[in-house]
Amino acid sequence: MSLFSAEASGPDIADLSGVLCGQGQITGFARTAARLTVEVDEVWRARVLAAEFGRRGVSAELGRTEDGRPMIRTAFRSDLIGLARAWLDDEGKSLPGRFRLTGAALRLWALAAGRPGVQGYLLAVDERAPDTHEPLAEAFRQLGVPAQLVGPKGGGPAVRVTGRRRLATLAELIGMPPPGAEPVWPRHAPARQAV
Repeated sequence: MSLFSAEASGPDIADLSGVLCGQGQITGFARTAARLTVEVDEVWRARVLAAEFGRRGVSAELGRTEDGRPMIRTAFRSDLIGLARAWLDDEGKSLPGRFRLTGAALRLWALAAGRPGVQGYLLAVDERAPDTHEPLAEAFRQLGVPAQLVGPKGGGPAVRVTGRRRLATLAELIGMPPPGAEPVWPRHAPARQAV
């Protein structure tokens, strides 16, 4: 097991930064509290994310957006203000300085916005925060998993991981899929066995 894998340490509220790597949004309130909201494409994602939030002591309610998409949302909470301070600037959502991905944050990102692509595995990035895209790809490189940004023609905007070894490393970092997530979890060819 890698030192950076999702199972390497216990659940922590900082892991919730994973949903902010994708389409998650954080809203501050009077610099004393913040709310985390994540819109997803499938109901199972919302349910699993709500359970993952709960493992970190943060309750989230399931709901729907105005256009009917599944979502989860927390209440305004003082323990989320650190995430808001790190991820928000005067322009809106931005990647914190010295940001480093962990396996647990990467797992939450995969649960919120990961899927197999035509080539490799895609983790969607926030279209409304384009300044986060390149630094997120760089955060993968720091984990030893070189990744590249792809645009709409490549199934993005997303960070794409390709190659058997890289996909194996990604799968190790994010851990086993929760029930129902198998179709969208990273796949890689099994290692060849000596005969």
